[in-house]
Amino acid sequence: MHVFLIAALTADGFIAKSIDQISTRWTSREDADFFAAKTKEARVVVMGRTTFETIGRPLPDRKTIVYTSHELTGFPPEQVEATQLPPAELLAKIEAEGYTNVAICGGSKVYTKWMQSGLINTLYLTIEPVLFGTGIRLFSEEITTQIRLTERHLLSDQTTVFEYEVVK
Repeated sequence: MHVFLIAALTADGFIAKSIDQISTRWTSREDADFFAAKTKEARVVVMGRTTFETIGRPLPDRKTIVYTSHELTGFPPEQVEATQLPPAELLAKIEAEGYTNVAICGGSKVYTKWMQSGLINTLYLTIEPVLFGTGIRLFSEEITTQIRLTERHLLSDQTTVFEYEVVK
C-alpha cells in the first residue's frame, strides 16, 4: 500500500492562517490541479473534520474518509465515511476494500497522527509564494523523520512541489 501526504505550504511553512481558512483561497490553480490529479490516482483520501468542512463536500471520484466523532449526514456512505480508527487499522480496512493508494490530506493533527504512525511513504509538499508570519504548521507535534528529496515538480515559475521519500 502506498500512503502519501499531500499539502500546500506558504514559503514560511504554514498550511493555513487559521483553522477555517480554505486553502484554495491562497494556493495556485496549478497546485489545485496537482492535488486533484494525485488524489484521483489514489482514489481514497483521508482528512480531518475541519479540513472536510472547509472543502464543504466530498471530492468527486474519490472516497473521502473523515476523522471525526460526529455523524456525517447527507452524503452517500460509499463517498464519505467517518472514522476514529488508528492509522494502521484504517489502512488495513482501506486495503481490504481493494485500494492500493491513499492520500493523507490534512489538517495538521491528521498529518501528525499519520507521520507518527510510520505509515507514510511519500510527501508531496507544494511551496507557494505566500507569507503568513503566523498560522497553522504542517505538524502539530514534534516529528523526527528522515526524508529524501526524490523529485521537484515545477508547476509554474512561482510554484514548486517537492516530492520526498520517507527513509525507513
